[in-house]
Amino acid sequence: MEPFVARETTLASASSPRKKRRIDHTESAADGSPILTSISNIELNSTAPMSVEAVGNSSTNHEIDEDLHSRQLAVYGRETMRRLFASNVLISGIQGLGVEIAKNIILAGVKSVTLHDENVVELWDLSSNFVFTEEDVGKNRALASVHKLQELNNAVAVSALTGDLTKEQLSGFQAVVFVDASFEKATEFDDYCHSHQPPIAFIKADVRGLFGSLFCDFGPRFTVLDVDGEEPHSGIIASVSNENPAFVSCVDDERLEFQDGDLVVFSEVEGMAELNDGKPRKVKNVKPYSFVLEEDTTSCGTYVKGGIVTQVKQPKVLNFKPLREAIRDPGEFLLSDFSKFDRPPLLHLAFQALDRFSSQAGRAVLNPMAAMFGGIACSGKFHPIFQFFYFDSLESLPKEPLDASEFRPQNSRYDAQISVFGSTLQKKLEDARVFVVGAGALGCEFLKNLALMGVSCGVQGKLTVTDDDVIEKSNLSRQFLFRDWNIGQAKSTVAATAAAGINSRLKIDALQNRVGPETENVFDDSFWENLTVVVNALDNVTARLYVDSRCVYFQKPLLESGTLGAKCNTQMVIPHLTENYGASRDPPEKQAPMCTVHSFPHNIDHCLTWARSEFEGLLEKTPAEVNAYLSNPDEYMKAMRTAGDAQARDTLGRVVECLEKEKCNSFQDCITWARLRFEDYFVNRVKQLIFTFPEDANTSTGAPFWSAPKRFPRPLKFTSTDLSHTNFVMAAAILRAETFGIPTPEWAKTPTGLAEAVERVIVPNFEPREDAKIVTDEKATTLSTASVDDAAVINELIAKLERCRLSLQPEFRMKPIQFEKDDDTNYHMDMIAGLANMRARNYSVPEVDKLKAKFIAGRIIPAIATSTAMATGFVCLELYKVLDGAHKVEDYRNTFANLALPLFSIAEPVPPKVVKHQDQSWTVWDRWVIKGNPTLKELLKWLKEKGLNAYSISVGSCLLYNSMFPRHKERMDKRVVDLARDVAKVELPAYRRHLDVVVACEDDNDNDVDIPLVSVYYA
Repeated sequence: MEPFVARETTLASASSPRKKRRIDHTESAADGSPILTSISNIELNSTAPMSVEAVGNSSTNHEIDEDLHSRQLAVYGRETMRRLFASNVLISGIQGLGVEIAKNIILAGVKSVTLHDENVVELWDLSSNFVFTEEDVGKNRALASVHKLQELNNAVAVSALTGDLTKEQLSGFQAVVFVDASFEKATEFDDYCHSHQPPIAFIKADVRGLFGSLFCDFGPRFTVLDVDGEEPHSGIIASVSNENPAFVSCVDDERLEFQDGDLVVFSEVEGMAELNDGKPRKVKNVKPYSFVLEEDTTSCGTYVKGGIVTQVKQPKVLNFKPLREAIRDPGEFLLSDFSKFDRPPLLHLAFQALDRFSSQAGRAVLNPMAAMFGGIACSGKFHPIFQFFYFDSLESLPKEPLDASEFRPQNSRYDAQISVFGSTLQKKLEDARVFVVGAGALGCEFLKNLALMGVSCGVQGKLTVTDDDVIEKSNLSRQFLFRDWNIGQAKSTVAATAAAGINSRLKIDALQNRVGPETENVFDDSFWENLTVVVNALDNVTARLYVDSRCVYFQKPLLESGTLGAKCNTQMVIPHLTENYGASRDPPEKQAPMCTVHSFPHNIDHCLTWARSEFEGLLEKTPAEVNAYLSNPDEYMKAMRTAGDAQARDTLGRVVECLEKEKCNSFQDCITWARLRFEDYFVNRVKQLIFTFPEDANTSTGAPFWSAPKRFPRPLKFTSTDLSHTNFVMAAAILRAETFGIPTPEWAKTPTGLAEAVERVIVPNFEPREDAKIVTDEKATTLSTASVDDAAVINELIAKLERCRLSLQPEFRMKPIQFEKDDDTNYHMDMIAGLANMRARNYSVPEVDKLKAKFIAGRIIPAIATSTAMATGFVCLELYKVLDGAHKVEDYRNTFANLALPLFSIAEPVPPKVVKHQDQSWTVWDRWVIKGNPTLKELLKWLKEKGLNAYSISVGSCLLYNSMFPRHKERMDKRVVDLARDVAKVELPAYRRHLDVVVACEDDNDNDVDIPLVSVYYA
């Protein structure tokens, strides 16, 4: 449910060469970029051992499919992905946790995954392992898993081992994960991995009911190059002093994100050129827009202008101890829950004790715990978990004491869960009526978890999932319920079918509706009132706020979560216990001023923002305007005359230009148009800008006009020998031809043919204008400037437009092109990257490749399967509490986690704000209900009895009553709902049973009192 919805209707295999960008694999040594908390950083070794069964592509010619892995590339980068694609991983122990780890690693795209398990599937494995069915009971776990896991990614060779595992077999892997292994066996294998050259990444992971543990050993000297997963921060220099130590100030365009002790490098400094030597220098006393440089600059040149300062990331060496030593001396534990400071040392001892005592209760694997630890154990390329990590969720247990009979096995797939929570809570899970909003990455994980937990699998249960999007190729690397043959199909339908395949008892209904005001006839009052809980799996704030408002209105629990790259957060919204999602907002993202984007860019983001705007204006908006005019000329011209403003004038000018001077009848015309666009954008506009504002120009205050952050531009000179020039012309010409329905000849895609066609274009000379107006006001919201002659110009343009129309065929229409970032064959990103990079070259801004351009211009949200899995695990642990129904606010947990650091911040939710009046109190969760469709007088009396004097009652933007208006007193005997129909013209649909009115009140001392929404029920 993305704001920019991508569509891909052509079916393609996840390993198909179609639309791939090939990146040749080169082997490299360990450099500290962990995956699996660290597979991608281990030096490549020999191939994996021969296994009992192996399927999938084991080719050594690794390539990155950028369409498939674009979101993951945005997190890890190419270098880590190359190493990842060449890594062989062993996972021993294919219970619920083992299969979660395997899922995440296979989706990430390693070279091979070997599954090892000597045991057979038991019935209660089905409560935590999504690949097992009842038919698999009695089969070897590894063999029963291999084919279904292979479906996740055909480019990964998935194999199974079913016999005894020897230490020597580990030499073929870069990373090994042992799940449910005894300390004795784990110690033996870890000793071998620790001493191996190069070291083999060793991970031991265990889940026991509501307890989990993780141990990592990546060798005696492990180097982490990226300790936080963030892009290096930078600033634009305003001045540097000649003193010891030097004081550096930066422009207040953006706050500095440096910290004391950081190392930085300088570039583009004029005057004090000594700083441009690339040498890292330490900073201190960092303020929002300045810092002190630990450097003596007294003998350096005097600072003149310019300069960029950029953070340099420092490598960090971790000295891991083997398990044998770490057990005795664990060091400092990574804390997750701030209310449990003393818990990790106790769990360290408890897991050792549990290792010596094996029982049915001791090995219950709960799906939420497996999902969460499956994400943590496969975290990112960044700083790994150092040695031990422990976690528990004891507060998820039912609050009321339970009889021992509650935990008795029932010979069902839920026995592991029943052994922890009892049969009563299991029944509540099965009878829950759940609404999952979104079926993308979060939605797929949630549906899997809910199916395994038995949610909505009972007689009274029902799970509704909705998503208005369809499956595209880039989804397949994270949204694991989808396969390549599902591309183009509805997400919700495919996800629901897959979830039902995990648990055939799941009662699930799939819809393709966006949740919003426009679909309240689908998700009506009855729908919301009958829900038990709502689970958000959305990726935009607007939709989240709407669902939040509905949950507050109908007083339903909302389980909220979100991810961004290696980060995730969860928020529990519980009626009357916690604040709602909309109670606190992130500050709005800072937008670059329009004049900066259009005339004074100083970073590649500005260039890409401009490029996408130009793409949409040239290829989508103007052709759409042409069609709107041609479809109904009279109405269109009437609307433009009525508007009569600068915007209407400019829109008409573009339409006339498109149909008159720039109309294309042949592909050569399209090449001419593209070549002249190059000249206009990157030559003429720059010449005009520097003519209007020369390099030595001053502002009205006498300050240099071209001072930081402005960068003085230089016009380009087109040459057909520069591939970036010709590639831009080719992409622009092909897309221009598409809008006019002109086929692209094959010669246009060859350098020689294109160069010859470009050479035929006559480029007119350009002379800068004295009267050119260039917007420099950073507060300006439009580049259009109003004129007293706008109406006359509009009439003149309409006359031209009519003459153009008469020369066209009656059926002529253009084809608007909607930007599609995920199709590498459509030339959209070629044109946008070309526009942005040529503009960057004008302003001496570093250019980017097409993939990076796609991330920024396509507004791609970095995403990996691991943080998604972890978030849903945290949320489902909270679901136990919601459905138990007896937990207090201090029992619930909100989470923020960053796998790149790693950091876990788990804390109680914030209670709602309480409003008090006399002996009454209420919160955002309260809604006052009055039944029977009272008269206005009766409503005012009802409020008076609460000690409130209502002075205004409204519906939407319409006043039903205001004490200041004498005529409103004539309405006193009219019923509120009738007033809304007659005065506010409110249309009440058949599915609606009440009317909401907003009442403004004051107390007897004339103090305003914020009261809840008042709902008048009339049916």
